[in-house]
Amino acid sequence: MTMLHEDTGVALWRRVADSLERGIADGHYRQGSKLPSETEIAELHGVNRHTVRRAIATLAERGLVRAERGSGTFVDSKRLTYPLRSRTRFSEIVGASGHEASGQLIATATEAAMSEIAAHLKIKAGTSLVRIDAMRAADGTPLCVSTNFLPAARFSDAGLIYERKRSMTKTLAHYGIRDYRRAWTRLTATIADASDALRLKLPVGSPVLVVDSLDVDTKGRPILTARTRFAAERVQFTVET
Repeated sequence: MTMLHEDTGVALWRRVADSLERGIADGHYRQGSKLPSETEIAELHGVNRHTVRRAIATLAERGLVRAERGSGTFVDSKRLTYPLRSRTRFSEIVGASGHEASGQLIATATEAAMSEIAAHLKIKAGTSLVRIDAMRAADGTPLCVSTNFLPAARFSDAGLIYERKRSMTKTLAHYGIRDYRRAWTRLTATIADASDALRLKLPVGSPVLVVDSLDVDTKGRPILTARTRFAAERVQFTVET
């Protein structure tokens, strides 16, 4: 039976896990540092050690901590350094960090451009777009979920191409675009909704970093605008000019 906190209805192990995760996120527990003992954590939260073990096991499954037999539990939340620059390529960035990049098509559709998206791509509102929703990972761990829009007149079957290539760079290359650059990037933060949390393997309500961007070809013509949600606990951005 799962014990619930009588005031919130939240499972006790989840409350403990969330508390430890916040401590890691805000730097209270630093990378490589040792967490308090199970007994100390149990006393701090007024729970038993079985509850603490379940909370720690959950964090370990997500790669936030590691347990060393006979030594204790240590913070292991290595964040991938992700530069935001004029030439941003997911596969290159992940590969340069010594990890294997992969992509997965979630869904694709053709839809009419809303006014904001149309303005970004310098087309008329209502113009046909290809929408590509994708999840991208490093060594199998989900890093981000993205929603991408491309003009359908130029990239009519881009969704099918992405499904085969699993890479936006390779998808664009299929259409003869061998190089492109980032025209602008906007960075904000929000909370993961249920859909993104599921795909990123995060608890609902976890923080995500949102990157809105526009890419243009070598002639400066807009080709792709995207909104990408990164798991905040797995990346750290650096801005390069």
